[in-house]
Amino acid sequence: MAEYESIHGTRVRYLTSDPTLDSSTEGQVWYNSTSGTNKALVQIKAWSSGGSMNTARAQGVSVGTQPAAIAFNGAPGSPVGTKSEEYNGFSWTATPETNTSRYDLGGAGTQTAALGFGGYRPGVPNGFSNHTEEWDGSSWTSSNNLPTALWGIRGCGLQTAALAFGGSSAGPGVPGVSTTSTYNGTSWTNVPATLNTARTQGGGVGNQTAALAYGGRPPSTPATATESYDGSSWTSVNSMNTGKMEMGYGGSQTIAIAFGGQIPPSFAKTNLTEEWDGSSWTQSSATSAQTAFGAGCGTQSSALFCLLNNGSNITNTEEYNSNINSITQAAWSSGGALGTGRYALQGAGTTPAGLGFGGYEIGVGYKNETEEYNGSSWSEQNNMNNARGYMAGFGTQTAALASGGNDGSPPGKTSDTEEYNGTSWSEVNNGNDQVKGGGCGTQTAGLTFGGQPGARTDTAEYDGTNWTSSNAMNTGRTTVGGGGTQTAGMAMCGETPPSVRLANYEEYNGTSWTAGSNLTIARNVFVNNVGTQTAGLMFGGTISSPPLVLGNATEEYNGTSWQGVANLATGRTKDGGTGIQTAGLSFGGQTGPGNDVTNTEEFVTGSETVTASTLTTS
Repeated sequence: MAEYESIHGTRVRYLTSDPTLDSSTEGQVWYNSTSGTNKALVQIKAWSSGGSMNTARAQGVSVGTQPAAIAFNGAPGSPVGTKSEEYNGFSWTATPETNTSRYDLGGAGTQTAALGFGGYRPGVPNGFSNHTEEWDGSSWTSSNNLPTALWGIRGCGLQTAALAFGGSSAGPGVPGVSTTSTYNGTSWTNVPATLNTARTQGGGVGNQTAALAYGGRPPSTPATATESYDGSSWTSVNSMNTGKMEMGYGGSQTIAIAFGGQIPPSFAKTNLTEEWDGSSWTQSSATSAQTAFGAGCGTQSSALFCLLNNGSNITNTEEYNSNINSITQAAWSSGGALGTGRYALQGAGTTPAGLGFGGYEIGVGYKNETEEYNGSSWSEQNNMNNARGYMAGFGTQTAALASGGNDGSPPGKTSDTEEYNGTSWSEVNNGNDQVKGGGCGTQTAGLTFGGQPGARTDTAEYDGTNWTSSNAMNTGRTTVGGGGTQTAGMAMCGETPPSVRLANYEEYNGTSWTAGSNLTIARNVFVNNVGTQTAGLMFGGTISSPPLVLGNATEEYNGTSWQGVANLATGRTKDGGTGIQTAGLSFGGQTGPGNDVTNTEEFVTGSETVTASTLTTS
């Protein structure tokens, strides 16, 4: 029997404690003499379910990454052949549709700068297409055509530097083409380099000067054939273990992945996954179901599989993760119900020490109720002096502040400011007559901004005694969310009249506002006092009206960009919110016209932990 050393070239290490657990330790085996166990650090490779798509279809395209993808077009044609949706890592959102209905096309680019080209147009004589469209993050625009109309074509790269190869200009069963074309952001050009093996309906990853083509449909290619492109020529490299076509794919020229699809010549659907390490293919964890005609994107360690067919088109999405870390997903869980259901209330503190105050109760009017949360239940406290809603609120459970809002008296706004000391509220110097504005900070160093009437840009600072005007926001808005501190504040989303929802994000440095990366979903929100400039959090809100579409999406900010995470269990708007990125709190709000609620949800962010496995014998 071969020993570990003869196989791996090293001995099992004898250690008194586990080594540093990082990528340098991956694949290592050691004996921990303190615990008396053999241990190893192994990579976890697994598929898991993602959010369902809005429209079931297949043979479309997806580009981008696992937490930021766009999927577009698909079969069987009208009315789904022009559909386009964006993925935020948890859920899909419908976007404006493409101009041309088609399927089995090629794609390239990112979620905000995508490219679609070629494909088959059902219902059109000789329906092979050379049409090209570009996506700019908000709409699709037609661009210059491919040199040849092709379906089953594949591509990779960026919207401004794309590569297209293979495809077919005839029906199924007819050999594909070996043509290669480049796109410069304006037009296509055929290049001298041709594939060694003509192919259609295969896989393709990489960029314009470093690509990989693999698989495809017989008789156009051996379905295992793999080729590498260096910007000037294609070179045959080691073949796949199992030939596939109409599969999902992702990665780069040196680190690629292939999953699902059909296995010629029987065309049976498969759940097989293979990984490419730059020289050879290795089988990996199987997808949860045998599917074909799907679209894939992402990387070898973080891939996305969507637009699936398991005999019929389905809305399922699957995510692939290959990591030495044990991943715990972000999640919302139910908390104790408010004593009084209401909306347009505000909050302070965090879990397990939250505070909710004010708001509007349907059929009753504006409220002065104050409730404290202990991590499991709410309890009534002394009321505010002035009943109102739509105010700014921030601080802690024992040192909170409420400013502005609507108290129901003409002209429907107040400049009243109150402080809470953990027992009772007291009147202090008035601030702005701000309604539906944002706020953040502490009771002695607060910040308010935006709001109504109109779409205000004004900003005010509070020092624990007095209010002082500061520099205006760049974008005036109402129903704006807030977070951070007085010297590192955040303004998120909002609305401009008459009802234009915004995804805009701005940061305040104690003196002025600077525009930052937008959120992924435009909405108006009411939650304040959540997150920080380096660890932001935003949830809920209204996405459109009419028709009324309430949001359950949650987004996290890492100091550079926003990314979708776990959805609220109940989509709502005008809810109270507070907390930090790792421990958020949402309570009350509206789930529809005439329906205020007592629901409370607690948020815990995701985490990754490196864990060594204990080896056992059996």
